[in-house]
Parts: sequence; C-alpha cells; structure tokens
Amino acid sequence: MDWEPVIGLEIHVQLATKSKIFSGASTRYGAEANTQACDVDVGLPGVLPVLNEEAVRMAIKLGLAIDATIARRSVFARKNYFYPDLPKGYQISQYELPIVSRGYVEIQADGEEPKIIGVTRAHLEEDAGKSVHEGFASMSGIDLNRAGTPLLEIVSEPDMRSAKEAIAYMKTIHTLVRYLEISDANMQEGSFRCDANVSVRPKGATAFGTRAELKNLNSFRFVERAINYELQRQIDMLEAGERILQETRLYDANKNETRSMRGKEEANDYRYFPDPDLLPLELDERYIESVRAELPELPRQKKLRFMADYDLSAYDAGVLSSSRELADFYEATVRASGSDPKLCANWVMGDLLGALNKEGKSITESPVSPTMVGALMARIADNTISGKIAKEVFEAMWRSEGDADAIIAAKGLKQVTDTRAIERFIDEVLEENAEQLAQYRSGKEKLFGHFVGQILKKSRGKANPQQVNTLLRKKLKGPSS
Repeated sequence: MDWEPVIGLEIHVQLATKSKIFSGASTRYGAEANTQACDVDVGLPGVLPVLNEEAVRMAIKLGLAIDATIARRSVFARKNYFYPDLPKGYQISQYELPIVSRGYVEIQADGEEPKIIGVTRAHLEEDAGKSVHEGFASMSGIDLNRAGTPLLEIVSEPDMRSAKEAIAYMKTIHTLVRYLEISDANMQEGSFRCDANVSVRPKGATAFGTRAELKNLNSFRFVERAINYELQRQIDMLEAGERILQETRLYDANKNETRSMRGKEEANDYRYFPDPDLLPLELDERYIESVRAELPELPRQKKLRFMADYDLSAYDAGVLSSSRELADFYEATVRASGSDPKLCANWVMGDLLGALNKEGKSITESPVSPTMVGALMARIADNTISGKIAKEVFEAMWRSEGDADAIIAAKGLKQVTDTRAIERFIDEVLEENAEQLAQYRSGKEKLFGHFVGQILKKSRGKANPQQVNTLLRKKLKGPSS
C-alpha cells in the first residue's frame, strides 16, 4: 500500500524582550541558576502578573507578516498541570481566543514547486523552568530562570507531506522571525524549538490517521531524522496489522529513534479557564497599524526585488535573502562595487560564505567588510586584476593585510593588458610547445586550452585572459611556417 505522510509543526519562538512576559525579571541567557526568577515567576501568594506590551507588539508583527487575522480581543487562560519546573501549577497561555489566527507562509522544499502552508494560530504564553539532571546523584535540579520567558507558539495546519517540506517550513519561520527581529531564534539556546505532529494515511484518503507528537526537537537535522523515523515506524506497524496509539514521543538522537513518553493529552486534561488575574487583551486599529509601519522588507519581498533589480536567478536571490544580515551585506557590496550585481552575488555566495563556513563564522563576524569586497569587484570589472588574481587578493584581505588596492600594489598583482607584452608571452609559449602547436594545426583543437594555461602561467596569472584568448586565436590562424 502507498502511504501519505501528514505533518504539522508547533514552533515555540522565544521573543527577544528584555524582561519576561508577566514580570520585570530579566530574560538574559546564561545567568547563574535561579537568579532571574522573581516572585511572579515562582508564583508566590498575592503576586499579580502584568502583561509585557513589547511581547504583544512582536506577536502582532508575526501575524501581519503572515497575512493572518489579528484578534481585536484575545484572552489569556490557565493551562493546569503539575511539573516540578512549573511552580504555580499552571501555565499562562492563550487557548480559545489567540492573538493571531488563520495565516499562511509560502515554502519551497529542495527541487519542488512552491507550496502554501496554513498557519492555524500563533498565541502568546509563558515558558516553564528547566529540569537539570546532570551533576545530581540520583536527583534532579530545577532552574527557574526561564520561567515566565515570553513565547510565541506558532501552530501550522497539517499541510506538510514530507520531512523535507517540514524542514522548509521550519526554516521559513526561522528566517522570518529573525527578519522581524522578534527573536534571535538560537536553537542551541532553546530560543527556537519544535514539536512535530506526525501521522500517515493511505494515499488518496481524506481522513487523518492517528498522530504521534514528537517533542522538543531543537535542530533542523534532528527534526528531519525524527520525522522520517516516525513515519517509517507507523507504516511498519500498520502494515503488520498493529494499531497506532495517540501519544507523545521523545526523539533519541544517539539511537536515531523515537520512544513513548506518555499518552497524548487532550485540551480537557489541562482544564483551561480564563486567567482571573489578567484582563482580556483588546487592540484597536490604530495600534495594529502602528505595528505594521514597523515591518521591514520581508524575505519573499526581498527575494523578488533582488530578482527584478539585480537580474539574479531565483536560487541566487533566495540564498542572498535567507538572512537579513546576508542581504544587507550583499547590497552594500553592490553599492561599493558600482559593478555587475551577478559578479558580486557569485563572490558573496562563493568565496565569502565559503571562508566563513570554513572558520565557523557568521556574516556579521566577517573580517572582510562589504566595502572591501565591493572594491575588489571593481578591480575585476575594470580589468585591473583577473578573477584568478582576485582570489589571491581576497585571501590576503581575509588575513587583514589591507584593502584590495593596497594588496594589489604591494604584491605587484596588476593585470597585464598591454597587447605587445601578451603577444611576447604567446610567442614564447608557442615556441616552447612546437610539438603541441603542430598537433593543434593538424586538427587537435582541444590543445587551445593548454596554450592558454601555459601563457597565464608564464605571466604569473597577470595576463588578461580575454586578451590572451583573442590574441592567441589570431596568432594560431597565421601561417604554419
């Protein structure tokens, strides 16, 4: 039987506020355990939560960016459950009336056509603390620093039909929240976490199968591996005549397998009810429009503009708009170069990103500025240096030896464009390769590339390659004697 995957994601985005969603305690990462949890966060008697307006503005930004409905009235609820890192015995979240609903994003998985993925809702809530198991003999520790940290939970429709589509959706949301500057989306620090709801059904069926929820996946690679494992597990069980249980499962990255954690809870298990300490959140049109005015150019808009303004392919524009910082670097490079945007794109995507990846650096940590890369592109465009010599200049720039013009002057790398000088190189190479010259003139035209290579080698890479090609072809058409 052919099986169809059905996948939906719940992405938990930690919002980049300086203080928590219902208290003034700091959200700074990496502080000593239990030093950033105040009376409100630990739920001491008599304390009252106060909503953080900045968290609200950030949620509205996300909603506007995905063309969603922004609720003029939303309500906070208490989600009741017991866990050691939840001292109040309940989590403040939004249930029936979330702040954002019915939006969508466009994704494009590798090698596939663009696809629209629905976003059911995005609601505000507080994070719980953290259980710490390492370093405690037969016990666990509790760190409440994270308790009360503002989260935006983004819940998709079950519109994805492969792990590749799930990763494309997750990366799209990751890029978007960073563009909006509502989260650093640092997965290593837990600022961007994902739960995946996974089921299968016979191809062509319309009813959903029984789903399993895979909890707290914190890397793109683990999400993909966990989903693929779970899909195969369910298919194997169904084909063996077994029944799928609705449950929550954990992914073990070391064993590359999922294992049962607990039966899947339903909403009534949490006994949701409106939080009596928080008034309904009411928004007017003026406030929402003030947030809209703060929106930056979004990733898809930037990609389309790069294609139109710089004549880039969809692939190149997609890569260069994949982060706000990279897009800004590229555009600054184009401005500084005054030359071909495609040439700039090739160098930023190729040599620059290659060097950054090799050293594990981000674009914001580049030792070479956009102005420096742009100046290098200008020297290629005006034939001061060749593309090959430019690589040598770039490496010297990376080592902080100066800007392009200084390095070209110091190393004597200026390209040879004098016709008579290039003709001398050609004559010397043809004289030194008399046997190959005879073979070329007898029909072995592939040797042309050999001659070009030898000429460039003789000129130490300084001869202008286009002039070499033109003058060499002219010379080879001459008399054989």
